[in-house]
Amino acid sequence: MNHLLNADFNLCIIIPCYNEEKGLSKEAYFNFIKHHQDVILCFVDDGSTDKTLEILNSFKKEYPNNVTVVACENNQGKAEAIRTAFAHCNNTYKYQFIAYLDADLATSLEECYSLTSYFNETTSFVFGSRIMKVGSTIERSKSRFLIGRIIATAISNILDLKVYDTQCGCKLFTKELAEIAFKDPFISKWLFDVEIFNRIMVYYGKEDAKNHMLEIPLKRWVDQGDSKVKLTYFFKLWIDLYRINKVCKSNYKN
Repeated sequence: MNHLLNADFNLCIIIPCYNEEKGLSKEAYFNFIKHHQDVILCFVDDGSTDKTLEILNSFKKEYPNNVTVVACENNQGKAEAIRTAFAHCNNTYKYQFIAYLDADLATSLEECYSLTSYFNETTSFVFGSRIMKVGSTIERSKSRFLIGRIIATAISNILDLKVYDTQCGCKLFTKELAEIAFKDPFISKWLFDVEIFNRIMVYYGKEDAKNHMLEIPLKRWVDQGDSKVKLTYFFKLWIDLYRINKVCKSNYKN
């Protein structure tokens, strides 16, 4: 593809954080930065009440050229926190690709970076998928796996798109596509991934969009335990899905 010759970075990785004081692996982040100077990490603190922001600022102090921190005054939810960080980075830095990744590094920074190799003249959206296959290590609790498959089936029906895992927290975009996918606020705080897929399908056209997306089975994904999503949200998510479904259907007259 035509690379941006004036880009300062190959990849920008957005990392949403909420009360991650005990979960941030300084060693993992610093080791990655040492070996990937062409990457900028953008940590967005979503109104944490612990020392998360303090830790993130110490990361920035250690690597001012490869770490930036966006601080949300109040807790907005993962969707809006990521959207805020995308807007900040798109307006501030020059890079070829931009991604978001969970702070617990269930998917490693290294594997996220490796997915940039799948971009080409056609592909503008690459996302990881937690598919269990020979040679991969995918560790999820049985309850989360079952709930995840139920949700995934519902989402596939809403989007009318054969995708195995829309909710994996490792997604990469060209800078141009990211500006479109994250332009407007999301309906849901947690199921915004579904809306991203829908926006991309609207942008390219429902059929052509499939030619611009690529789902890549991850080599390793390890469930880190404590989820920021409360169990009660399992019941509320169906309301979110209903609202998202209405938006998706209204986008297609045929």
